[in-house]
Amino acid sequence: MDKFLITGGTPLRGEVTISGAKNAAVAIIPAAILSDGICRIENIPNIADVNIICKILYQMGAGVRMINEHTMEIDPSTIRTGCVPYELTRKIRASYYLIGAMLGKYGFADVSMPGGCDFGGVRPIDQHIRGFEALGAEVTVDGGRVIARSDGLIGNSVYLDTVSVGTTVNLMLAAVRARGRTIIENAAKEPHIVDLANFLNSMGADIRGAGTDVIKVRGVQHLDGTTYSIIPDQIEAGTFMVATAATGGDVMINNVIPKHLESITKKLQDAGAIVEEFDDSIRVRRPGRLVRCNVKTMPHPGFPTDMQPQFAAMLSIAEGTSIVTEGVWDNRYKYVSELSRMGAQITVDGKMAVIEGVKELNAAPVKVTDLRAGAALMIAGLVAKGVTEVEEIYSIERGYETIDVKLNSLGADIRRVSGLVAETAKAE
Repeated sequence: MDKFLITGGTPLRGEVTISGAKNAAVAIIPAAILSDGICRIENIPNIADVNIICKILYQMGAGVRMINEHTMEIDPSTIRTGCVPYELTRKIRASYYLIGAMLGKYGFADVSMPGGCDFGGVRPIDQHIRGFEALGAEVTVDGGRVIARSDGLIGNSVYLDTVSVGTTVNLMLAAVRARGRTIIENAAKEPHIVDLANFLNSMGADIRGAGTDVIKVRGVQHLDGTTYSIIPDQIEAGTFMVATAATGGDVMINNVIPKHLESITKKLQDAGAIVEEFDDSIRVRRPGRLVRCNVKTMPHPGFPTDMQPQFAAMLSIAEGTSIVTEGVWDNRYKYVSELSRMGAQITVDGKMAVIEGVKELNAAPVKVTDLRAGAALMIAGLVAKGVTEVEEIYSIERGYETIDVKLNSLGADIRRVSGLVAETAKAE
């Protein structure tokens, strides 16, 4: 398996362009199943999760055609099965969106329990199941598979016990062709929820309130094909913002929606970075030393949980003591032991991490535990003294398009090597 060798110590400088949003793409691509025509989707990120979800649709019989590296056409009219291949679904969390899409259009779905990143705790789909049942579906879990059936979904009011992006997406997919009106209360408000609603509405759906905590879906019988461009990736943009601040660089980050980045911008400014906003770009620079700040992750519009590890890596070299509190997942600190190998002083107590800033990090072999943790380790490698070896980079490439190439264009020194080459170099 490939590894990254990162030589740290160089401030990032220049311009970088952000790709389409991973979290929007992996919801919008399954949503194309609901169409009765061909969907052309643009600004798709070329990442592993997107490749997997496209392979799943292809194996189900859908027509999937790449127009270019970032544009595809999906023809769902040739889908011949509601059973989703196990070997692919176990690799990606978003595979559970196929339940809502297939149930909504065909009244049947048979999907393996999803995979994806392991944060050290269980991420159940109980709310999804209760939501489907509220719309009239019969759902069973048998041998690690979720089997949902319905003779016709009927709109209903569904209150989510906890704010959940996945449940909100799945209920929107299931409800869009149901009879009557569905009201989703305590819904997630993330930008990719709004993007999904806009995509569905461009096909003829009637969805209102996306971006608020009450989403109303009036079911329709027919959805047309459409052409749609995915929003820029909020988390990729935030990752480059943090990497720039961590290295003391100066970078113009293009193809962004600054409003989506407000919570990240605020905390970077608290930590001593200078952030300038433009129409579709944002400039980050950091002239002095980073200073302590406290971060608590919350559902949107709060600070995103997917930026927590990257911020922790940056704060590990900030002056003073910072406190990071995880307010979304029960446990998202598996990466801390890897940062500690590089000299970071981080103590975890439940959902809280106390970070004592150090003057510098030192290179060490580290292993990626999940997607965003991988980004954090890359940031740590960019500021560390020496050459950091980052193993199991597949998880990083699930959500970041050519991240090594983009960072190198800003002056970073990142080499991709095979595991065998890395071991040989280490021995020499």
